[in-house]
Amino acid sequence: MAMKAVCVLKGTGEVTGTVYFEQESNSAPVKVTGEIKGLTPGDHGFHVHAFGDNTNVVHLSLGCISAGPHFNPHKKTHGGPNDEVRHVGDLGNVTAGADSVAKINIVDKMLTLNGPLSIIGRTMVIHEKADDLGKGGNDESLNTGNAGSRLACGVIGITQ
Repeated sequence: MAMKAVCVLKGTGEVTGTVYFEQESNSAPVKVTGEIKGLTPGDHGFHVHAFGDNTNVVHLSLGCISAGPHFNPHKKTHGGPNDEVRHVGDLGNVTAGADSVAKINIVDKMLTLNGPLSIIGRTMVIHEKADDLGKGGNDESLNTGNAGSRLACGVIGITQ
């Protein structure tokens, strides 16, 4: 039976979006689709973070920080979505065009909407800068991909 989830992204600025998740069966990859508006043109890191806590999203200086680090139940270093060594939440980059809109169409085999490693109840975050996919040559790259501040976030919730 297919499972579905949705996330509404909001931040302190102009960035907003809606992200949809669908998994056809427990072992199937998760399809991630949607649209994010208000971004500067170019690549932006796109990650599932550990906690479903967005209590400080209204504070400009703290934007989405209560969502915690990238979702990383296997205790690995940061990587790209196609890397063997990566956080479960590492979805790489989404690219905004000249119209400031990023259209999302990702299929990911590490994400799941069921079981103990489910992303439901966790937070989706869109970042200020491009994710270097863990190849930046420094400690921060292996932790966050040097993706910069958190522009908008939202809790991933189950839907019909």
